[in-house]
Order: sequence, then C-alpha cells, then structure tokens
Amino acid sequence: MRNDNSPPPPESGSSIDPHRPWFTRRSTLVVGVAALAPAALAGWVLTQAFAAGSGSDGPSHSAPPPASHSTLSAGQRDAKPGSTAGESATTSPSASTSSPAAAPAPAPAKGPLAGRTVVVDPGHNAGNFEHTEEIDQQVDIGTNRKECDTTGTTTNAGYKEADFTLDVSLRLRTALEAQGARVVLTHQADRPWGPCITERARIGNEAKADAVVSVHADGVSAGNRGFHIILPAKVKSGAADTAKIVEPSRRLGERIAGNFARTTGSAPANYLGSGTGLVVRDDLGGLNLSTQPKVFIECGNMRDAKDAAQLTSPEWRQKAAQGIADGIVGFLGG
Repeated sequence: MRNDNSPPPPESGSSIDPHRPWFTRRSTLVVGVAALAPAALAGWVLTQAFAAGSGSDGPSHSAPPPASHSTLSAGQRDAKPGSTAGESATTSPSASTSSPAAAPAPAPAKGPLAGRTVVVDPGHNAGNFEHTEEIDQQVDIGTNRKECDTTGTTTNAGYKEADFTLDVSLRLRTALEAQGARVVLTHQADRPWGPCITERARIGNEAKADAVVSVHADGVSAGNRGFHIILPAKVKSGAADTAKIVEPSRRLGERIAGNFARTTGSAPANYLGSGTGLVVRDDLGGLNLSTQPKVFIECGNMRDAKDAAQLTSPEWRQKAAQGIADGIVGFLGG
C-alpha cells in the first residue's frame, strides 16, 4: 500500500493528464455510490436496533428483510378477512409466533328448554289442493283407515288453513328456539303435498320429541267460535297404542289451553268441549300413531267472520304462537 500523496503512475496508453490531481479523475458514479453507502448503512443499523428491542421470540437476522417482503408481522399477514385495521396494527410480536387458536365450540343452548326437542306439525299443505289423488290414498291409523291427508279449510275470502298453520308454526319455532329448544317441523311447504298423517306421526316418534303439537284451524258453521285442544284417547289397536301418552298429552293440552286463552284473549270453543277447550278423539292418525306426548290445537273457526278476522291478522298469529310456546314451556317444566 502506498503511503505518500504522489499520483499513481499512468497506465500504458492512458490519455489521462499525469499532472492533473488523481482524485479528480474518479468517475461520477463512484462518487455517488460512496455518498449513498453511509446512509444505507445507517438505515440498516437503525432497523436492526428496532428489531432487537421489539421483544420478538424469533431468531435475530444478520441482514434486513428483502424489500419485496411485507413489513407486517406474521400474525398481521395471516389476519383473517374482516378484522379491523386497528386489530391488525396492534398484533403483538409474541402473539404472531403462537400457534393458531382452535375454532371455539358452539355455545350450548341456553334457556328453560335447553336439551329438549319439540316437534311442530303445520296442519295440511297448501299444495294438497293440486294433489287430491295423492292425498286421498288410504292409510292405516290403527283404529281405522283414513285419507293420507286433506286439503284443510279456508276462510270465506279464500285464506287457506295450510297457510295459516305454516305461518303460526314458523313463529312458534322461533319462540321455542329462543327458549333453548331444538325444534323439528314435519314440513315447511317444501314438498308439493302432504306429508301423510302416518309420516307426521313417525317424524315425532323418531325425533323422540318431548312434546308434539299439530297446528290447525277449524271450518264449522258461522257463530261457532273459539279454540280447542284435541287430546289422544286411550287406543290399542294395530299399530296404535297410546296408553303411555294419554296422561302427559292431557297435561300438555291443559297447559297450552290456559296460556293460549291468556295470551290471545280468545275463549275456549262454544260448540264442543263443554267450555273447557279440551276434546278427546280416537279417530286421528296423528294422535293414534304417536308414541310421544302430542296434541292438536284448533286455533279458531275460519268460517266465522270474527274468528277469521283474528286468524288473518299477523299480530294475532304472533300471539297465538306465543301462547302455544308458553304452554309447552310450562309443560316441560321451564
């Protein structure tokens, strides 16, 4: 290495003036690089200093990350869509190196009916009117043979019982689920007709329902008003054996009757049941073939103008659903 300040000897064939100071012959590019190097070095040193003080559990690096990589932490880069900017910006380095948390298990149902199953059976199906041949098929109900299903009745203005029963049943499902119950509907007008009364009973049996309610509206002559609950008679014939469900079904019916009257303001039927709102029958396959506590409720008479005005009111139908739900909650001990 030279230790004097004399200029280096010119290379062979060089056109450089030997008397010109040597440091003025350096190229502009060399000078620029020399000027930038200290700034780049200072920036890298600062980056390392901040990284060292961040508290990260990861290994230190001997060089800054490539410019093409994000400067977000691993946890921030992996943030799920929908997280807010604030959540991403405050992710700590220690959190970013931890294992992803497992998805939380669904919270158990809460409420007085938690762990209970209720089957709700919307009477008839609006499509039955176009499938009379199918619903006229005879099925065995234990004590007799009857049609698979019927069309149901209508108001004088043409509002179908099947539309009414489905509307109330959907409202009833919402009310029961709010109490923690698991609710099964026998249908939701998601099929062209039916189901047959035998299938309706089987759905409740297979669900091992704690209670089954079949929602209906009556179609008798004008002047006959009010609701009534139909209870299963004691039947043992063929596939029908109701001995085990007669008493619990009566308790279920009594609970619903009291709550329905109180919530809707409707009185028990004035044309049957002797003012009790309770009637026992042995000719309904949906009751005869049930192995679970079950009742039918006729919410009113669609052929009476005053009852029909209630049955066609959404506000009244909500009260009807709530009254039935309250009766079920009371029966199941909620």
